[in-house]
Amino acid sequence: MVAFAMAALSAAGLATVRPAVAATVPRPDHVVIVVMENHSYNDIIGSSSAPYINNTLKAGGANFTQSFAVTHPSQPNYLELFSGSTQGITDDSCPHTFSTENLGHRLIVAGDTFTGYSEDLPSVGYTGCQKGKYYRKHNPWVNFTNVPSSSNVPFSQFPTDYTRLPAVSFVIPNICNDMHDCSVGTGDGWLSAHVNGYAQWAKTHNSVLILTFDEDDHSQNNQIPTIFYGQHVKTGDFAERITHDNVLRTVEDGFTLACVANSCGATPITGIWF
Repeated sequence: MVAFAMAALSAAGLATVRPAVAATVPRPDHVVIVVMENHSYNDIIGSSSAPYINNTLKAGGANFTQSFAVTHPSQPNYLELFSGSTQGITDDSCPHTFSTENLGHRLIVAGDTFTGYSEDLPSVGYTGCQKGKYYRKHNPWVNFTNVPSSSNVPFSQFPTDYTRLPAVSFVIPNICNDMHDCSVGTGDGWLSAHVNGYAQWAKTHNSVLILTFDEDDHSQNNQIPTIFYGQHVKTGDFAERITHDNVLRTVEDGFTLACVANSCGATPITGIWF
């Protein structure tokens, strides 16, 4: 269970207890990280084409007004978010193989669980570079030899009984539903249809949804939307500057994992919790 910071005031022999902002990252039961594609902060936040993101997730979660990807193009950002490093990759080439540390391996070694759910992945453990609307470049864990192939599964296996979710999971929509090849409205509708069930469940089950983007559209110095949504997340706009490394470090701290690569130099996000 999450340990909450509490402040107590005593008056006339009576104690009044109120919640305070958590000084550290509370441990969640589940974290689901959804990564969308190639849109800047202003493309999404405040857009009438994204009613679900704005009217549900932003309205009920922590919206980061100064969130940034680390580079261009897509693939190195996914690698950074998952492993704290671009692994020296500067393009969307495929395939690649790494044996370095990463979030998935850290969780497994610690006795926790990790799964990556990719829409249209042809089969469990599939290592091909592209099939239909699935692209390996958006699936970082498949590249790491220390993450078992059984952790690489199609999104069709995302459970409807959310208690069966692993401790941490990534959800990667296909090349259309992630807003890369299709409209903002298409991606927003996909999130509403496929992610909102978990998001609302998370609000009462000590769990967190993290919605972020890989990179912007080259228009805003790589400023991207990032929203945290869950039971112990404060609602509002937060202006601290964060990157993929801060998001990774926050998840690591939530599960008391050793940090990896560039996340070790990043500050965990602590001001949004109560």
